[in-house]
Amino acid sequence: QVNPVESGGGLVQPGESLRLSCVVSGSTLDSKSVGWFRRAPGKQREAVSCISHTDSGAYYADFVKGRFTISRDNAKNTVYLQLDSVKPDDTAVYYCATCPRCGDYCPSWGQGTQVTVSS
Repeated sequence: QVNPVESGGGLVQPGESLRLSCVVSGSTLDSKSVGWFRRAPGKQREAVSCISHTDSGAYYADFVKGRFTISRDNAKNTVYLQLDSVKPDDTAVYYCATCPRCGDYCPSWGQGTQVTVSS
């Protein structure tokens, strides 16, 4: 498998939590940095978070700092995004992508998983 595959989305109430998963097959996960992005209806795609394979550094957009956490399990070729204290504005399709390094162009994208935050 060349492209990553996302899962874990769903419908949640404001203030609740979700954990999204991104499975990267076909190569060693620790050889790739992985970014999370999202696109809300009628909005531009925006970067959410990234985890580096070179120094294990984690990066977050300002609007999710303190609420979302990125992590990885190299043995399972999986990167996770933990969403806590979600808000209605977090409603979007969430995508993961593999990248040479965080901040670089990411060539391999998944199909996305829908997160809906509504009361």
